[in-house]
Amino acid sequence: MIQKITKRNGQTVPFDSVKILNAISKANKAVEDEKMTTTDLLFLTEKVCDRLEGEGCTVEQVQDKVEDVLIHYDYKRTAKAYILYRNEHTKIRNSQADLMDIYKKLTYSDAKDEDIKRENANIDGDTAMGTMLKYGSEGSKYFINNYVLPKDIAAAHMNGDIHIHDMDFYMLTETCCQIDLIRLFKDGFSTGHGHLREPNSIRSYAALACIAIQANQNEMHGGQSIPNFDYAMAIGVAKTYAKEYWKSFMTYLRISEHMSKADAQKTADQFQKALKEKPSLRNTEWVEEIISTLDIQGADHDVLKAAHRFSAENAAEQTDRETYQAMEALVHNLNTMNSRAGAQVPFSSLNYGTDTSPEGRMVIRNLLTATEAGLGGGETPIFPVQIFKVKDGVNYKEGDPNYDLFRMAVKTSAQRLFPNFSFLDAPFNLQYYKEGDYNTEVAYMGCRTRVMGNVHDRTREVTCGRGNLSFTSINLPRLGIEAHGDIDQFYKKLDEMIDLVIRQLLHRFKIQCTKKVRNYPFLMGQGIWIDSEDLDIDDSVAEILKHGTLSIGFIGLAETLKALIGKHHGESEEAQKLGLEIIGHMRKRMDDESEKTGLNFTLLATPAEGLSGRFVRFDQKKYGKIQGITDREYYTNSFHVPVYYPIKAYKKIELEAPYHALTNAGHISYVELDGDTCKNLEAFERIIKFMKEQGIGYGSINHPVDRDPVCGYTGVIGEVCPRCGRREGEAVSIEKLRELRKKYPDVPVY
Repeated sequence: MIQKITKRNGQTVPFDSVKILNAISKANKAVEDEKMTTTDLLFLTEKVCDRLEGEGCTVEQVQDKVEDVLIHYDYKRTAKAYILYRNEHTKIRNSQADLMDIYKKLTYSDAKDEDIKRENANIDGDTAMGTMLKYGSEGSKYFINNYVLPKDIAAAHMNGDIHIHDMDFYMLTETCCQIDLIRLFKDGFSTGHGHLREPNSIRSYAALACIAIQANQNEMHGGQSIPNFDYAMAIGVAKTYAKEYWKSFMTYLRISEHMSKADAQKTADQFQKALKEKPSLRNTEWVEEIISTLDIQGADHDVLKAAHRFSAENAAEQTDRETYQAMEALVHNLNTMNSRAGAQVPFSSLNYGTDTSPEGRMVIRNLLTATEAGLGGGETPIFPVQIFKVKDGVNYKEGDPNYDLFRMAVKTSAQRLFPNFSFLDAPFNLQYYKEGDYNTEVAYMGCRTRVMGNVHDRTREVTCGRGNLSFTSINLPRLGIEAHGDIDQFYKKLDEMIDLVIRQLLHRFKIQCTKKVRNYPFLMGQGIWIDSEDLDIDDSVAEILKHGTLSIGFIGLAETLKALIGKHHGESEEAQKLGLEIIGHMRKRMDDESEKTGLNFTLLATPAEGLSGRFVRFDQKKYGKIQGITDREYYTNSFHVPVYYPIKAYKKIELEAPYHALTNAGHISYVELDGDTCKNLEAFERIIKFMKEQGIGYGSINHPVDRDPVCGYTGVIGEVCPRCGRREGEAVSIEKLRELRKKYPDVPVY
C-alpha cells in the first residue's frame, strides 16, 4: 500500500486514507438521493487505495482515482459533486497566481491600458494613492475568496455566475447611506479630528455638506447621498439673510439718520426684540405691517419702515450672491476634494426640487446656475450626481410653485447632463409620500440605488439615515444560454442561483453585524445611520443595520431573452411579457425572503456598466460568440433595451417603465438623443414628462456634450463651433476673442 504522497508544493508527507474517506463523505452529503452508509464509505476508500501505486503519487493523481472509483461503482451524482468541489478549489488556488499578475499590471501599466485601474470614475488609477488603493483592494479580494467565502460562493464569483460587488470591503463596511444634514448640523458634529460647531451661513452649510459627504465616504464603499439638500441648505440661507439684514439695518440708521454706532445698535436691538421673530425672505411684508404696532424709543414708524425696506432688499441681494458662491464652491469641492488617503473624490449625490420656501428656491436656482456654469475650465462636473425630484402640485406643471425651477433643471440638464429626474408620483414612490415631510420623499443614490420600504420596522419607512448594506448581481444571460430554450429549466437554474446569492448576502450581513460603533466613528458615532444615536462606542450595530437593504441585482435581461426565445423585449411583445415575468419572479423571491427573515431583501437593476463587460468576457470564453447574445463587448445593462437597437425614445420609456415597479432597490432609464438638446428644450421637457406619466421612478437623458477649449462653448459642435466659428485645429484671433468676451463673459482672453 502507498506510504507517502507528494503535495502540490512539492513537499512529501505520510499518506492518510482518512482524508480520502472525508472527501468522499463531503461530496456525498451534497447530493440528495445517493446517500452512503459508513460501510459504503470504507469500501470506496479501500478501492481508491488499491488503485494507488508508487512512492511518488501526487494529490492530483489521488483525486483522479477518487473520481474513477465513484463513477465505476455508479455513484455518478457524488462523483459530479466531488468534481465540482475539486474545480472550486483549483480556481481558488489559481487566484494566488492571478493576484501576482494583477499586482504587475497595477505597477507597470497605465490606466488607459488596464480596465482594473479605471473601474471607478472617481478613482485615478495612475496616481500613487490610487495604485496603493488597488493593491489593497486586490489583496483583500484574494483573502476573501480564499479564507472567508464558502468555497462554492467564491467559485461562483470567480467563474462569472455572480458578481459580489465591492468584495474588497466584504469584511469592513456597508454600501451607501442617505445623510440628513438638518439633523447632523443641529448643535454641530465631529469628524473624529475635532468638533465642528453648528454652521451659521449658507457658505458654511455648503462647506460642511462636503465635509459630511467626505467623512461618510471614508467609512463606506458606495455613494453618499443627501436626500433633502434644498431643505437643509435653506436653513443656511435663512441664517445668512438674517445676518445680512441686521448688518444693512445698522448701516441704514447710521447713514440716513446720522446715528452713532451705539445708538444704531440700541435701536436695532429694540426692534429685533419687538419683532420676536427673525426677519426672513418669507416674512418681508409681515415685518412692515407689524412696524405700525411697535413703540421703539428714538425711531418713528417711517424710519423703521424705510430701514426695513432697505435691509430686506439689500439682504436678499447679498444672500443670493452668497448662495451662488456657496453652490459654486460645493460643486468645485465635490469634484476635487479627496477621500480614502487621497485616492478618490467622494461618490456624492444631491436630491432636491420640492422645497417651495423662498430660501429653498434660492438654493435650487443657484445650484442649477453653478452647475450650468461648469468647473473652472468650463468642464461639465461629474459630481455631485444631481437628482431633481418631480412632483405634481409642486413643480410639474405651470402654476406649481417650483415649475420655473423644473424648467431651469431641464435647461441645465440639456447642457450639462445633470440633473437627472426622479418621480415622486410613481406609485411605488407615492405610497410613502406625505405632503411637507421630506423624510417621506423617495430619494436616489448615485447611479440608481433606492432605499425606502422597511419590513424590519414598517413605522420607519423613511429616507434619511438608511442605505444599502450590500448587493450581488446574477449573470442572467448565462442561465438563459444553459437552459437551451427550456423556460422551466431556466427558472430552476435561476432559483438555484438566487438561493446561493441569498446565502451569500446573509453570510456578509452576519460579518457586518459583528461590527461596533467604534468601527464607524462618523456613520454611527455621529448618528448618521438611523437609531445609531442611541448607541455607545462599544455597542453592536447588528440591530440597527436591519433598517438597511440586502439586494440581488441582474445584468443582461435583453440577452437572456434572446437566448430563451430568440428576441429581446424591444423586438417582441412575447419577449416583453417573458421579461416582466422573469423580473417579477425575482422580485417575488426577494419579497418572500423579506417576510421569512424580517430583513429588507430587495431587487436591484444593477448599475455597474463595467460588470456587463466582465460577464460577457467569461461567457465568450465558455460558449464562444453567440449572435445577439455574446457577440458584443458587453451585456445590456439591467432591464434596458439594448443601446444598439433602433427604437424611438417614447417606445423605450414605455417598455422599460414596468420594470421600475419591480426593482425596488433601484433603477434608471436612459434615453439617448442626438443633436443639440439645448435648441429644443420643449422636446426635452416632453420626454421627461412622458417618463413621469409612464410610471418611471428615475430617468435621465443622455446626449452629446462638446466643449471648445478656446472660446469655452459647451454643447454640440459639428465641423464649426457655433460661438467663435473655429474649426478644429484652427486659431482664433485675440480681437475675435475679446469681441466674444463682451458677449459671453466665460470666454477666456489670452
